[in-house]
Amino acid sequence: MAFRCQRDSYAREFTTAVVSCRPAELQIEGSNGKREVVSGFHVVLEDTLLFPEGGGQPDDRGTINDIAVLRVTRQGSQAHHFTQTPLNPGSQVQVRVDWERRFDHMQQHSGQHLITAVADHLFGWKTTSWELGRLRSVIELDSPSVTAEQVTAIEQSVNGKIRDRLPVTVRELSLDDPEVDQVRGRGLPDDHAGPIRVVTIKGVDSNMCCGTHVSNLSDLQVIKLLGTEKGKKNKTNLVFLAGNRVLKWMERSHGTEKALTALLKCGVEDHVEAVKKLQNATKLLQKNNLNLLRDLAVHTAHSLRNSPDWGGVIALHRKEGDSEFMNIIANEIGSEETLLFLTVGDEKGAGLFLLAGPAEAVENLGPRVAEVLEGKGAGKKGRFQGKATKMSRRAEAQVLLQNSISTERAEV
Repeated sequence: MAFRCQRDSYAREFTTAVVSCRPAELQIEGSNGKREVVSGFHVVLEDTLLFPEGGGQPDDRGTINDIAVLRVTRQGSQAHHFTQTPLNPGSQVQVRVDWERRFDHMQQHSGQHLITAVADHLFGWKTTSWELGRLRSVIELDSPSVTAEQVTAIEQSVNGKIRDRLPVTVRELSLDDPEVDQVRGRGLPDDHAGPIRVVTIKGVDSNMCCGTHVSNLSDLQVIKLLGTEKGKKNKTNLVFLAGNRVLKWMERSHGTEKALTALLKCGVEDHVEAVKKLQNATKLLQKNNLNLLRDLAVHTAHSLRNSPDWGGVIALHRKEGDSEFMNIIANEIGSEETLLFLTVGDEKGAGLFLLAGPAEAVENLGPRVAEVLEGKGAGKKGRFQGKATKMSRRAEAQVLLQNSISTERAEV
């Protein structure tokens, strides 16, 4: 028997009874983005308005007696509702569905059936899988390539059928019904029981499906194909939006256009050209800045070399700089008698460091400097460089180097 949500996808609330309630755990994504396990209960109802995930469609959200349902999964002929509050078996409960989420899934799923059928009819491409994503949906087509002209042809055809207001109906067929062989489908789940549910778009497609669907293509409003992406071997992914997602996409795009118009101080039609000019100007500035930084590195190296403090440990920090800046200084100095300790980046935060000088000393002291700066690095042939998270401890690292040099001289 189909669930209430499958018999009437437009129903938003109804009353049923609790069959069972047992302790369970659910893995969810926490506020920090990491997976975490929460304790709760698996509630089984006599019937349900909340669709359990299946057929490429995510599960519904909703409430049972105003208690939030965090997940709905199918186990054989039952739907398990995960809640964090127990419900008494035998009690009557009011079930409500999150209608915005449900209707969105109906639009995307029926849209997928329509696109799949049209792609097959026009070009003979079979759909091998599909994904109903949070912001967009993807259909995997059994074709190594799809041209822009073919995408346009599919989009025009599906939207024409939406304008024709074609009805969408749901029937149940027995497993031995000869009509089953005429219905498109990718097979039944191993634990399937009972009749086969068939979703038909009049004159277009009949397909085995357990999901929730619109009753008329007019409820799809419009379908927008966003283009194609490279899929698995010899497959192409077709990206699409249906219904309200198209309107939200247009709203986001319009908001972006308004923001760019204000920032670039030009009309929408000139956005691309304005960004290209900015990119070219940025590249030129980066090139000039790199040349200046190299010149500064050479000048700095000569200044250090000619400094009256030359010898022992020479330390230098510069907020602006990179690995190349430090290596140019080390190359220009080229000393094997002096320890050169260079750092760049945030004086109190993260940055880069380089230790250069006598190979044996650098090999021994490099890891110790990295430890003091709470970073990591590697080195060879008289150089050790890496990343540091605590640049504020530069003075400690410098003292470590100076003490090491003093100890070596005392021993000699």
